Amino acid sequence: MKMIKPIVNLSKIADDYDTFVFGFNGVLYDGRVILPEAASCLKRLSTLGKKLIIISNSHLRVAELVEIMLKNGVDVGSLSNVVSAGEILHYKLKAAQNEYAALGNRYYHLGSRASKGVFCGLPFTEVSSIEQAHFIYMSEVASPDDLVDMYRPSLEQAVNLGLPFVCAGNDTSCFIGGKLCLAPGAIAEAYAILGGRIITLGKPDTAMLRYALEGLGEPGKIVIVGDNVPTDIKMASLLGYDSVLLSKGRHVNYLGEGYIPDVAKTRELSNSYDVSPSCVISALRW
Repeated sequence: MKMIKPIVNLSKIADDYDTFVFGFNGVLYDGRVILPEAASCLKRLSTLGKKLIIISNSHLRVAELVEIMLKNGVDVGSLSNVVSAGEILHYKLKAAQNEYAALGNRYYHLGSRASKGVFCGLPFTEVSSIEQAHFIYMSEVASPDDLVDMYRPSLEQAVNLGLPFVCAGNDTSCFIGGKLCLAPGAIAEAYAILGGRIITLGKPDTAMLRYALEGLGEPGKIVIVGDNVPTDIKMASLLGYDSVLLSKGRHVNYLGEGYIPDVAKTRELSNSYDVSPSCVISALRW
């Protein structure tokens, strides 16, 4: 059994790695602001000459993520690369190859319609009813209090019409306004159970890290820091890289709010996904 080391500060392992790969939502961002301790940690790593990469399963495009960081005082110039599922989905829709080639150009936006960035500049039209759509798209839930069952009637209608379900990211939960809530991945799972066809992308797909490393030269020793076992820690495991799990993130309801992480619960959770982080820390801090 692989040992999971509890740490209080990321500084304890900073000298062991050359490149740090961070998640965004739940690691640096709580759905409202960039977490001050996390921003300070990035700054300290940058002064040590570490390569810093952000890979997010967010539906937001890279420019939107960068804008959030700039508004919160993050030195984005210290980042080697930023990759988001929303940016990759935009590219896939633009290229219109493989499964994206047959989507059609009319979509019904399920849930929140606040962000339509993935379609910016592309020949897609949002329609007002599912019957008019070629596919359904979801960026995030309409409200932090939403439940899967609230979407079931729309999902059943879309399944009966044979429409694909498209979303960026595979996360089943996310932070909106500092509150842990449903993410499109949970709705996509429900759609698949109903017999619908889903098109999702994001971590744990190892292509996400390959995109991030392109053109960066020799990355040296890599560690992946995230708050989601089936995405962040799974991606690290698939690549054979070390990883650090943040316990006060997506799994906080199970792992708890403690300053010192619960290693036994972390191991139990990780075993259910057949992975194991190298370390566990309650939150990203130096």
